[in-house]
Amino acid sequence: MSKYTSFPESMDDHNPFQDPSVTQHGSNTGYATLDLYNPFEGTIEPPPPYEATVPAAPAPPAQTPPSRTTPTEPRNYGSYNTHSAQPAVDATTTELMKRQEELERKARELERRERELQSHSLGAGAARQNNWPPLPSFCPVGPCFYQDIDVEISQRFQRTVTIMYYFWLFGTGTLLFNLISSLAIFCIDTSVGVGLGLAILWALLFTPCSFVCWYRPAYKAFRSDSSFNFFVFFFVFFAQVIVYVIMTIGIPGWGFSGWIVSLSALKKSVGVGAIAMINAILFTAQAAVGVFMLKKVHGLYRQTDASFQKAQAEFATGVMSNQAVRQAAAGAAANAAQGAFAAPR
Repeated sequence: MSKYTSFPESMDDHNPFQDPSVTQHGSNTGYATLDLYNPFEGTIEPPPPYEATVPAAPAPPAQTPPSRTTPTEPRNYGSYNTHSAQPAVDATTTELMKRQEELERKARELERRERELQSHSLGAGAARQNNWPPLPSFCPVGPCFYQDIDVEISQRFQRTVTIMYYFWLFGTGTLLFNLISSLAIFCIDTSVGVGLGLAILWALLFTPCSFVCWYRPAYKAFRSDSSFNFFVFFFVFFAQVIVYVIMTIGIPGWGFSGWIVSLSALKKSVGVGAIAMINAILFTAQAAVGVFMLKKVHGLYRQTDASFQKAQAEFATGVMSNQAVRQAAAGAAANAAQGAFAAPR
């Protein structure tokens, strides 16, 4: 307890006037101190004013030769972020494009189903209005067929049927160009008039016949999974491909500006030969695409339930459901019965 109440020794006594913050002002003569001013004297003079000491000006720095500064290379603070964010941006763009394609496909499918429901709402007895060929209203002849690939063909086969339709259009255009090239050859050689006449005949004959004989069977085969129409298409289209090969060869006098006819025309006139050469190239492409489409349709046919037995059954059903055939059969049976009863016994 005594250690808390005893007074400190003299050596521990701290003199507050020896504090550095006090001594530095006492040594400065600019302040009024007790030696200069005595308040007990009878003078009324004020203490001397305070004179602030002006610090000495620092010495000027030594002159150093100008140093040559080099420009610092700018830092590309965004390069790291750019390279790291670019793959993410590409992936996001690809994903958005895929989603957009999927939405467009679903929209087309919904539109097709809506149109199909609208067509079915007409009823079983209601006939659809023909829309092909798309003739103007003032034409005296109306459309002969109803065709709507988006409605009548399932989505699985729509692309194939569309390609077949455009292939028929391509064949029609090739026949028209063959007519032009045959006319050009006739202008330089009047002895090939038979070829020009046959070219006109082929253009007028193959255009409607190819549509009715192989395109419409393919259309109806994919529309209703008809085995009979599949067999009709294979038989007729195989013959059509053989005709395409003959067109490509270009036998003189047959009305086809194929390779033989084009090379012969090239010797007589370069311009006419070039036109015939273009026609030969079109015939070649037509034959190649025809072989490819024949194999493609045959591959799709094997994926369906079509068969030769179903084709026979469909043929028999179609024949018996025909009104003219039924009337003819009924008339033949009636005549046979009358003859049997009228015969003498």
